[in-house]
Amino acid sequence: MDPKLDDARDRMQKAVAHLQDEFASIRTGRATPALVDKLKVDYYGSEVPLQQLAGFSVPEPRVLVINPYDKGSMKAIEKAIQVSDLGVNPSNDGQIIRLTFPELTQQRRKDLVKVVKARAEEGRVAVRNVRRHVRHEFETQEHDGAISRDELDRIEKDLEKLTHDTIAEIDTMVGHKEKELMEV
Repeated sequence: MDPKLDDARDRMQKAVAHLQDEFASIRTGRATPALVDKLKVDYYGSEVPLQQLAGFSVPEPRVLVINPYDKGSMKAIEKAIQVSDLGVNPSNDGQIIRLTFPELTQQRRKDLVKVVKARAEEGRVAVRNVRRHVRHEFETQEHDGAISRDELDRIEKDLEKLTHDTIAEIDTMVGHKEKELMEV
């Protein structure tokens, strides 16, 4: 296989991986560390991801427990959670921070599905941009005489299949996340 097609596959998979991270941060009514582990905390003057400052556990389906490694960072972690768009208030007992997630309303679930679909479309656009960029590179090579017209046609067919498969993967992810969000 052509190295440029391999590069295109890698870049498309990175777009899919990014989308998976985005989906993980969308709340489904269940507590999960993915909701907060990328949250930025102002820790002694620098922005640090929460996953580097604390351990997480989920003792109950709607409760997330954050156990800071440094108890001096508790106030900063609490503040970061309060200013985030999670919509929960942290409770602090001096040792751990507890987040209790309320049940999602049907309207909120529908709103989250819209967010999922919008992010998925951004992922599809990223994949198509990779395809367009790689196709342009191959057309330039064909124009310069580095590859034949038949080879360009074959490569474009491979690139189209790769794009189609990647977008189908994104569509499957959207279906799973939508089902997860709409479960009551």
